[in-house]
Amino acid sequence: MKSDAVFKRAFNDALDLIGNLPEGSPLPSENQLSAQLLVSRTTVRKILGAIRAQGFPTVGTRRPSIESIPRFAEAETIPISEQVEKHFMEWMLRDNTRPGTSINELQLARRFGLATTGIREFLNRFQRFGLIERRPNAGWVFKGFTASFALELFEIREIFELRSALAFATLPATSALWQKLEALRDQHLQLLEEIDTRYHDFSDLDSRFHRLINSAAPNRFIDDFFDIITLIFHYHYQWNKRDERQRNEVAIKEHLTYIEALLSRNPSIVELACRAHLASAKETLMRSSSRKTSEFTQADDVEEPSSGDAAAPV
Repeated sequence: MKSDAVFKRAFNDALDLIGNLPEGSPLPSENQLSAQLLVSRTTVRKILGAIRAQGFPTVGTRRPSIESIPRFAEAETIPISEQVEKHFMEWMLRDNTRPGTSINELQLARRFGLATTGIREFLNRFQRFGLIERRPNAGWVFKGFTASFALELFEIREIFELRSALAFATLPATSALWQKLEALRDQHLQLLEEIDTRYHDFSDLDSRFHRLINSAAPNRFIDDFFDIITLIFHYHYQWNKRDERQRNEVAIKEHLTYIEALLSRNPSIVELACRAHLASAKETLMRSSSRKTSEFTQADDVEEPSSGDAAAPV
């Protein structure tokens, strides 16, 4: 399922890339397509074969007119693992999930409209970080996070995101990532206009934005680590619901500044924008973590009297 989704996403990207070539210009080589689409040469050959199957030649010096080739639906281009992560984040954030919450694989599978195997793989992968725990004959339990744990992860995020942002600035003009970045800029602007009613949608947009940045310098270990970092940061950011709309509006504007810096392709400007955004994110993380800890402490200090005891005097 995962490799099929990768192929479908790369196929759509290839159509965009080829369609933007000047009329009569030579097609990129397999090596060039592999580098620009961030996939293997085997996947590139599969893409070219699919284009030929539609009756369009891919051999020669001129690009084919591929405008009429049907594309894959967006939902088909997203790996199952990413679909599970997205749904799990939305469930956790919108339901305000607290430590001690039970997690049932079957219930999540029905709620997300996905197979239980995908849910189980996701939970097993996250289990090693200590965020959830599997209990014998009792399913899974969400354990929550500590501020120190989250801040340690933030140090890692600073290292690899700056690396990826600087790599993004050096991408060739023909890279499909530039079009994706411009599309994300438009989506940020649209969300900013509708912030009063759609501020909850920022979580997904934020995840896609940072994933795009990281894709400029692919690294299998960073890709795997990003899943847990995304979960933790959004969990902390959105724990305090009182100023969620205002925080998301500020973050959208920071993203737009970040995006313009990337589009400038100036490494110095990109580094400044990246560091500024990360500094703001860290401040928000620390503030949210402090409030979350305070709320837990207050909740734990409140004890319900047993049914046989008289209520304590107020």
